[in-house]
Order: sequence, then structure tokens, then C-alpha cells
Amino acid sequence: MRIRDLEGWTIAFDLDGTLVDSAPDLIGTLNRMLAPRGHPPVPVSSARHLVGHGARALLRHGFAEAGTVWDEAAEPELFDRFIDDYVAHIADESRAFDGVVETLDHLSAHGAVLCVATNKRTDLAVALIGAVGLTRHFPVIAGPDRVSARKPDGAHVREAVLLAGGDPARAVMVGDATTDTGSARAAGVPCVVCSFGYNDAPLDILGGDIVIDRFPDLITAVGSLCRAEVSVAI
Repeated sequence: MRIRDLEGWTIAFDLDGTLVDSAPDLIGTLNRMLAPRGHPPVPVSSARHLVGHGARALLRHGFAEAGTVWDEAAEPELFDRFIDDYVAHIADESRAFDGVVETLDHLSAHGAVLCVATNKRTDLAVALIGAVGLTRHFPVIAGPDRVSARKPDGAHVREAVLLAGGDPARAVMVGDATTDTGSARAAGVPCVVCSFGYNDAPLDILGGDIVIDRFPDLITAVGSLCRAEVSVAI
């Protein structure tokens, strides 16, 4: 009989750069917004760190990376064009990272409830998760429009866990950027950092409890954190 040693625990995941390598399609849309203005494309390799803070932030910082400015007040319609284009290309190149499906299956089989806490708008997150075949793993997908505050506010993680029927006192956050570690810290939740993601700060100052280099390493990391939390509580 399988041991359900994670029963009662909820694991909240960031999406872009944690579960899914979505940068190629996001940067592709950014570049299609830049091209009509005569700007050369921004290389994915130099813009990965811009992903994960939301579409508006990607537009603002992406335009800055290209040496120009998006004046949102003067051109608000650009945001809608960005979203329409991204939806049309949401999984042209985006893929779940290696080992994601197997790892999520393992965590669920051991009793953990899984949810998503992402700064991506909920409808876009649902569409991306569906396009890469991960829908069955997540009963709750919470973008910032589904909770009272966006990461790095701790409310985002806490409320996503509660929506999934979990207890924030028995939860783990998994992410790749300062928005994730900041939100976890504010919520009082331990955080696993994915080194293969879109890290926007050096790993030694991101503030995670454990850093993993491969997604399957999450199994050992979560087990370690959950045992440690139980020991502290006892």
C-alpha cells in the first residue's frame, strides 16, 4: 500500500519558470509588439528574468530592454494586443519542464494537494496549463485576479492554499523568483526555489529554504521541509 505521508499538506506552485518553460512564447509576443516600431527582437536568453511578474511588467521592462518606453497612459490598447497575441501563441514553444508530470503524480499519490499561485491572469494560466497537459493536477489555479493581492504579498499564497481546501500552516511554496520567495516568507510558508527557472536575483539571495536543480528533486525537498515543520510543531 502506498504511504500517504504528505496527507494534509498543500503545495503551491508558481507557473512560469517553475512548472512551464513559457519564456519563448511570452518573449515572442513581446517581440511582435516591438517589431512594428522598428526595434530588433529581444533575445529570450537576455529577457527570461522579465517573465513571472505579469504581462504589464513584461511589457514595461521588455520595452526598456529594447531601449524604448511603453507609455501605458498614452497607449493602453497595447496591453490588449499583447494578450490577444499571446493567447494565439500560448503554447507554440512552451513546455512543462522535464519531470514535472511524474513529480506531480508522485506528490499527489502521497497525499499532497496541489495548487497554482501565479501572477499570470487566471484565464491565461488555465489556458497555458491546459495546453501543456497539466490541468488534472490542479484543482485550484489562482492568478492575482482570484485573490486579494498578488505575489510577493503573502495573501496570494495563503488564499490559494485555502481555496484548495488546505491549511497555510501546512503548506510549501515552489517558485523561481523573488515574487515567490517574498510571498512565501510573508505567508510564513517554506519555499523551494527552482534554479532552472527565471531567477531574477542570484540564488544565494533569493531567500528560498531549499534550491533544486531538477524538478524531480522536489520530492526529496518537500519531504524534508514537511518533516522539519512537523518536528518544529511537536
